[in-house]
This record gives sequence, C-alpha cells and structure tokens, in this order.
Amino acid sequence: MPSSPFSFPGQGWDSSLAELVKQIAEVIRLRAMKLHAVILPISPEDQRLRGRARVLAQSRRAREALALSCEASGVPLGPLTTDARGAPVPFDNTHWSLSHKSRFVAAVVGPSPIGIDIEEIRPRNEELYGYVAGAAEWALAERSWETFFRYWTAKEAVLKTAGVGLSHLRKAKIHALLGRDYLIVDYGAHLWPVKHFRFQDHIVALMHDDYEVVWDLR
Repeated sequence: MPSSPFSFPGQGWDSSLAELVKQIAEVIRLRAMKLHAVILPISPEDQRLRGRARVLAQSRRAREALALSCEASGVPLGPLTTDARGAPVPFDNTHWSLSHKSRFVAAVVGPSPIGIDIEEIRPRNEELYGYVAGAAEWALAERSWETFFRYWTAKEAVLKTAGVGLSHLRKAKIHALLGRDYLIVDYGAHLWPVKHFRFQDHIVALMHDDYEVVWDLR
C-alpha cells in the first residue's frame, strides 16, 4: 500500500524535530527574559570605613544586590567564585557581575555572559581623557567628564563580559553612540551593545546582549 503523501519520515526525524522545537523554545524563553540590574546605597557607617574594612563592606553590599537580582530574575543564588583571572564563574548556567564604589553598588545576573560597572561622575586628571579613548572616539561626542565616565564604564562592562581586565582598555573602542543611553563598543572583533543609567551623579553601564533591562534603584 503506497504511503500517504502526508506521512512523515521515521522516528529519527521526529526526534530531530522535537529537539529543534525545544531549542527554538529555549531561545524564545531566553529572549523574553529581563535583566534586573540592582543598585543599592552603601550605609553612611560603611562609607566612613577605611582600607580593607571598607572594601569588604562594599563587597558584602554588592553581593546583597546580586541576591536581589537573582530574586527578581527567578533564579536561586549559587556559589560566587572567580577563576584564575578574577572573572566571575557562572553558577547553574547563570552568569553574574557586580561593581562597587564608595556610595553605591550595582549587580546583575543573566543567562549569558554579562558585565556591569558603576562610577561616580566627578572631575579627574585631564590626562585621563587620552587614556580612556582616542581622537576618533572623542570626535563622536563632546569632551566632558560625563562622556569620559560613559566611555570608561562601557568599556569596563564589556571587558568584564569578556572575562579580561583593564589592561585591555585601550583595545576596546567606542564604535557608535546611539542616543544618550545606548552605545556600541568594538572589542575582540565583536560589537558589544551597552546601556547606561544615570542617577545622583553616578552612571551605570551594562553589557546587555539585547535583553530588556530593568534598572532597580533602591
């Protein structure tokens, strides 16, 4: 009896189709996710600390922010370890990044490599303009300390995502500015999308890989 023109190949084909559907569903699920970037203040008491005690207090607060990002993202907080280069090691396929300054900390988790950086916008030694970006990059925007820290945080967020340190800062280039809070960094033969958030004389950069970002300032 001839087979129906609507019949399907054997079980192997069915398995391949099921796997493909599963992969597509996973991609759709991941793309529907939101990144919850949590920003927390450091207490006045901890701001008055000095030396190692101050750094430890900032680190603890940053991990509190990371726990809140996990909670908002619906994932359990796992062990926080770093590799030989000091880059965060994912837990249960969850990538994480954190940053801290004297008054605020920022942290985020996500399903793919991610990087976050926070800085206070304040005047520095003007020689640093040439350190953080070249002439072609400065031609893209007005030279100001706000732009300086926009560039700096964007590059550091990308380098954190790539798992390398600030020694690669000069290798990362501002490729394009797309509005006030969005830019593209060229690093390692890839273009990296970065979003910014500003508050209370601070700026936060997040390498977001095109996920929707929720800025959670508490």
